[in-house]
Amino acid sequence: MTVSAEPRTAPVAKPDIATAPPSAPTRFVVPRKARKAVLTAVPLAALLVAWYLLTTNQVVFWLRFDKIPTPAQVFDSFRTQLGAATYYRDIFSSTRRILIGFGLATVSGVLIGMAVGRSAVVSALVRPVLEVFRPIPAIALVPLAILLFPTGEQGIVFITFFAAFFPVAVSTIHAMHALPKVWEEAAHTLGARRRDILFQIALPGALPGIFSGLSVAMGVAWICVISAEMISGQFGIGYFTWQSYGLLDYPGVIVGMLTIGLLGWFTAWLVELAGRRVNRWLPRAQR
Repeated sequence: MTVSAEPRTAPVAKPDIATAPPSAPTRFVVPRKARKAVLTAVPLAALLVAWYLLTTNQVVFWLRFDKIPTPAQVFDSFRTQLGAATYYRDIFSSTRRILIGFGLATVSGVLIGMAVGRSAVVSALVRPVLEVFRPIPAIALVPLAILLFPTGEQGIVFITFFAAFFPVAVSTIHAMHALPKVWEEAAHTLGARRRDILFQIALPGALPGIFSGLSVAMGVAWICVISAEMISGQFGIGYFTWQSYGLLDYPGVIVGMLTIGLLGWFTAWLVELAGRRVNRWLPRAQR
């Protein structure tokens, strides 16, 4: 008699629950944009708290904070200005002057800087003129602008242009001089023409340095346009700030100052954004 045996199977090893490694705890990662926003807000909040404490307690220790408006007073003044049409008219006037003067300075500064940086003849003719006029503060030209131009608006735009022109031109000249010679030699070897080298190699290679000058020029332009509006303007945020001081409206003065700072910050951010878009081939711009 034959007895059939059932097939034997190997015993299955059971996991040792006691010796299993514990799972790693989940880490909460703060998004990069949120972390950057917090880092930006911390110093601004610290300044606001210090301003509140010093003005509310009327601290007098060499600096007289008892005469400075409190944040609540400035907030009330700012809320009042938001409902006034003249406030927006002043912002529009200053922004228009900045855009016209800065735009003219950008175009002329880049073109002249490229010519000076690429041609020894143009450099010999133009560079001495640039070096003579560059140390002159733009605000010192206000009396000349009043006599030279038929309207105060044109004079303020000229002062803005004069202030922004030299940072753009000088940065363009230095950017042209900093280009590696091997780029041009390689292009000549491949049969590139002079025009192709200028607009396809020299200008794109100099753009990072040019945008550094544009960033500086924007800040200088705001300084000078506000100063010109305080002296000879009839509209503009600088005129509003000076008029508030004349009327002893000190919260209005702070509102004007904060408005100038926000406008300058926004326009500088636009220049930086345009620089990142144009120079996106740079490794840092791709991050």
